[in-house]
Amino acid sequence: MKPLRIVGTTLLATALTIPLVAPATAASLERHQPPGHAKKDTLRAAAPKGFVIGTAVAGGGHHESQPYPDPFTSDEPYRAALAREFSSVSPENQMKWEYIHPERDRYNFAAADAIVDFARRNRQVVRGHTLLWHSQNPAWLEQGGFSKEELREILREHIFTVVGRYKGRIQQWDVANEIFDGEGNLRTQENIWIRELGPGIIADAFRWTREADPKAELFFNDYGVESINAKSDAYLALIKDLRAQGVRVDGFSAQAHLSMRYGFPADLADNLRRFSRLGLETAITELDVRMDLPESGTPTDEQLATQAEYYQRTLDACLSVRGCDSFTIWGFTDKYSWVPVFFPAEGAATVMWDDLTRKPAYFALQDSLKEASNCRR
Repeated sequence: MKPLRIVGTTLLATALTIPLVAPATAASLERHQPPGHAKKDTLRAAAPKGFVIGTAVAGGGHHESQPYPDPFTSDEPYRAALAREFSSVSPENQMKWEYIHPERDRYNFAAADAIVDFARRNRQVVRGHTLLWHSQNPAWLEQGGFSKEELREILREHIFTVVGRYKGRIQQWDVANEIFDGEGNLRTQENIWIRELGPGIIADAFRWTREADPKAELFFNDYGVESINAKSDAYLALIKDLRAQGVRVDGFSAQAHLSMRYGFPADLADNLRRFSRLGLETAITELDVRMDLPESGTPTDEQLATQAEYYQRTLDACLSVRGCDSFTIWGFTDKYSWVPVFFPAEGAATVMWDDLTRKPAYFALQDSLKEASNCRR
């Protein structure tokens, strides 16, 4: 194999010429603070000790087709809110294969490096997302015609390179992402790793990630697993099987991309407890709550109240389960939400408007965090 080329230093230096944190002055922080709220009146300030409240860091993916520059490197008020409000960050796309490993012999760490450095400077933890997935893989990988031996070595080398680079700086890794379909069957056709190498590659991915960073917590992550259903049952069975083989799995996370078209998953807490009883950590990792917008494009008060209820019930479920100490919303402002791009009839899915003013959903989360903080004292 040709020597690997790692790209990052030049682009990272360029990115860092644009401040990654709002100027550290009281005036700067106050400028982006909604009227009537003290600087400490934030989600991260309200959270109980040991409980992290996070968000995805906008970049890559759908953003590249939108009429605005990269949010993280260009939008100062956005970065100020990102630092002020959250104690955990997740790269939205910047650690996925197509961005971080765009060619077989080349890595591009610039965007991921910038996020990890931002987190360190703002006393935030990082969730790594993701290592083994069927989507957003580069063409060189999907169309490379590699032998089984080559493909296995490609995955191993990728995990050791990426996880090793951020060793000690990632709290949780989504090692395997969305590996089951809605019926609880492995994605044996869509997922190149499972299709070509068999289900055993899942255990290998966890073993390699553990070896590359023994202190990181290693998770399965998926959507549609909020309730007790065929999909979450499949994860429960797989985790039991892997642990019986001596494979260390630390956690299970539900993405929680919710829609108000459907009822709230009322058995969310009961479902998370099934995994907690195995001694696993659990987490909510990608929460948003989309809705069908009226012709005006502006949600009604009733819609906003229902959305707030969905957000709050999801957080309350997590807070009620032992070991659910990581709660992440998938973006915090509608300005950069992925929802309208992928669900054109729906939108307004986040907790802040485009101008970063707060919706009822924000205050619902804040209320639950404050209540939990008071109860845990």
